Amino acid sequence: MPDLRAWLRRRTVRAGALLACLTVVTGACAPRLTPLPTVTTPAHPDYVYPEVPPVFARPELTLRLDRGWTFLQAGNPEAARGEFSAALSANPRFYPAEAGMAYARLAEGDAEGAASAFERALARDAAYVPALVGRGDALLALDRPDEAAEAYRAALEARPELPEVRRRLETISFRSQQAALQAAREAAASGRHAEAVAAYGRAIASSPESGFLYRELADVERRQGGRTRALEHLRRAVALDPGDRQSWLLIGELLTEGGDLAGAVAAYEKAAAIDPGSDIAKRLDAARRALALSRLPKEYAEIAGEATLTRGQLAALVGVRLAGLVEGNQRRQGVVLTDTRGHWAAPWILAVARAGIMEPYPNHTFGPDIAVRRLDVARAVRQVLDLVGQRKPALAAPWNQGRPAIADLPFSHLGYPAAAVAVTSGVMPLRDGRFAPGEPVSGAEAIAIVDRLEELAR
Repeated sequence: MPDLRAWLRRRTVRAGALLACLTVVTGACAPRLTPLPTVTTPAHPDYVYPEVPPVFARPELTLRLDRGWTFLQAGNPEAARGEFSAALSANPRFYPAEAGMAYARLAEGDAEGAASAFERALARDAAYVPALVGRGDALLALDRPDEAAEAYRAALEARPELPEVRRRLETISFRSQQAALQAAREAAASGRHAEAVAAYGRAIASSPESGFLYRELADVERRQGGRTRALEHLRRAVALDPGDRQSWLLIGELLTEGGDLAGAVAAYEKAAAIDPGSDIAKRLDAARRALALSRLPKEYAEIAGEATLTRGQLAALVGVRLAGLVEGNQRRQGVVLTDTRGHWAAPWILAVARAGIMEPYPNHTFGPDIAVRRLDVARAVRQVLDLVGQRKPALAAPWNQGRPAIADLPFSHLGYPAAAVAVTSGVMPLRDGRFAPGEPVSGAEAIAIVDRLEELAR
């Protein structure tokens, strides 16, 4: 580390000078000092040299500290403790020697004693980096990684340029995250949701910038019925990683469940922009349909429960469900209708009339409240299939050429061509060989017919 290299340079230059100063200060009573070993390869290169603050700049203290550190790096922690102890005897407040003593104990494998000694040094100076780093090392040796991480963070806050300390902190965070993540996944798989939530919380605390952790936590919260909390976690996930397709999908699902269809559509569109696929396409299409339906008049939603369908309701069904086909074939711009103003289905009535799917009466009325029969629906079905056939002639050929036998509708009947197309295409199947052209059509039956038309039009 930079501190150790700097110490090695300083020690060589000043060792003789400090010894001379000590002799001057103590005179004939100067103690005999054990010769120092030569350090070529430090025994503990990761230890942070305990630099001396200006307030303790006394030659005899600095000499003892440097000698102790030399013995420590030479692999002789016992001799190092002797030097550090001598410095502390000269000045009990000299906390760099306390930190040196702690490092010596750490080198001897006494992590508990080292941690206590580092704490004594920090009691003198809470921001003393060598003691903070050393305390982190001791706590790691004692298998107390969370406390060690706190010490390393404090050291980096005071001195950000310590790459080795940063790497140690990253290693702790990674190991802590992995342990918590494994515990969280095991708890979630076993249905221990509360335990899983707590474990994910620990994993996130170790790695708060990992978006996937929030996604997995959201899934657990969702299983417990915590939709709001799940959404909060997912929004955090995509804030950290806007390209998280799975999180956008889950957001769409949760918003759909909560009735926020516009939000669901937006979320699915985000997912589709990242990576389009059939799974998203189906959900997006369903969400868009649901959103469109939610914006329709309440009368539209009531169609499914009607025993008898009206012309206005049929026009609305076709206009809404086959909007692309209808809007792409607005050929009769001169259509005039005198009885649809104010009717809830007026926009779709006009659209299907202009597309030629449903004809107005000769007197320019539409009769939106008149009940429709099966043959009336068959005529509208034929017009829709004609429009489909213009785009898909190969698909339309069989139903345009078919001449099915219909027990209650002879070939000569004016309504037979429309019924034949409706039957041959599979849109309006026969009932025991009969078409029942005069029978009314229910809302549910009409919806099933439009479902089949929509399938053919895709």
